[in-house]
Amino acid sequence: MTDPLALLPLAAASRGGNIDGIPAQALVAAGITLLQRSAPLVRALDGRRSAILLPTSPAFFVALAASEGRGAVFMNPLAAPRELDYQISDADVGAVFTIAALADRLPDGVPRVLLDDAPRSATVVAGGNRRVIDLGSHFPLELEGDPDVPGDPGEAAVVYTSAMHGRPLGAILTHRGLLANARATIAAGAVRHSETVLAALPFSHLFGFVVTGVASLLAGATVVTLPRYHPLRVIELLERGEISMFVGVPSMYVSLLAALDRLGRSLDAGPLRLCLCGGAPLDPHVQDRWLAATGVELRQGYGLTEASPVVLFNQPSSPNVRGTLGTPYPGVEVSIRDLEAFAALPDGAVGEICVRGAGVFPGYVRRPDAPEPRGLEVRDGWLRTGDLGHRREDGLYVFDGVAKAMFTRNGFNIYPREIERAVSELPGVASATVAAIPDPRHENDIALTVTGSAAEPEIRAWCEQRLSLYKQPASIAMLATR
Repeated sequence: MTDPLALLPLAAASRGGNIDGIPAQALVAAGITLLQRSAPLVRALDGRRSAILLPTSPAFFVALAASEGRGAVFMNPLAAPRELDYQISDADVGAVFTIAALADRLPDGVPRVLLDDAPRSATVVAGGNRRVIDLGSHFPLELEGDPDVPGDPGEAAVVYTSAMHGRPLGAILTHRGLLANARATIAAGAVRHSETVLAALPFSHLFGFVVTGVASLLAGATVVTLPRYHPLRVIELLERGEISMFVGVPSMYVSLLAALDRLGRSLDAGPLRLCLCGGAPLDPHVQDRWLAATGVELRQGYGLTEASPVVLFNQPSSPNVRGTLGTPYPGVEVSIRDLEAFAALPDGAVGEICVRGAGVFPGYVRRPDAPEPRGLEVRDGWLRTGDLGHRREDGLYVFDGVAKAMFTRNGFNIYPREIERAVSELPGVASATVAAIPDPRHENDIALTVTGSAAEPEIRAWCEQRLSLYKQPASIAMLATR
């Protein structure tokens, strides 16, 4: 019999942590109670995946527990209706956990569970019926097992990514991989029971979910959520004198520094001791400015969804070396390899960053009638990231660009072919080309060039229905068809 603590939600609930003052154990108990008291939900999920379309909040872990250990598709609240429709169909989703404000984006007829009042109650909408389920009156959740047991090898989550060829692919993440990465976060960051972690990244973003959510709960720490990022709100929370750990992407730190400049002062953040940055390359100048403004080092890491996600990190036990990604996470192996021959390269040579360890994903979602997904390759146990880098003689790794067709914007991956494909489906568009515009605030902005007879307002309206908010083009250049 599988140790119950080998399942991610139960493991996260077993160490006494809390989210916004609500014990994780109560959140997971509410999710289990929801399944026990809703036969329509059980029928909807029979043999199928769930999906979670929620802002960063305690309800996310209620939904995860109610998914009963099966793969839950993490849907970005910024996603467009067409993207949600595609993920629901591709991953064979039986029901979606969401809130009323987001439910209208879902396709008609898909069963949904509204968690606006979780963990007190939930509203199940399925088969034309609507029923409120009381989640507050349940027996205490008793969790017994080995707290260090390796995670179950089965699916825990699915995150859509790697749209290099035009369509995003559902990367399958296991309980084992996610728990291993969360435990490595605790070790690498020396995360303590007394920690208070500000979760400003969306839990639908695996970096936010694992590092600020799961790792914090496994350490028995307190998580304070921010459903919608705003720099002034973050500054307010940091200056309350409770937050000890903050995790963000480069554009967040740039916006926080800009807000402090407007206020004309530095940040008095009290117990803040650990600031992590990932999702995109970090300008060393931003690190210097952050240290000057807060007195706390800004430490860069590196990872990707298919690795569960963190791979490298400038750990607080070592000097914070600007311009580097740090050293491998505990339990993670990194090798720089030749793009063509796949041979390991010596220190100093630039090649593909390859990753091996428990966090490497087992593959992508694949429908029975669909061809093999064309995403990132795992070769001889090594995940080929499509990113370029080199290892210094001192063991630190440096990022040297990408070999795959993508760039970042506000910490999110942008795949030009995905946007080009969506725009090309609009009648009156003969061709579409996407390019990156370097922008110090957002890493990059999106420049779209369209050939055809379609008008710019028509193209923008089309993009809004089919592409996430962060994929919207900043500029559109129109070229007439020859």
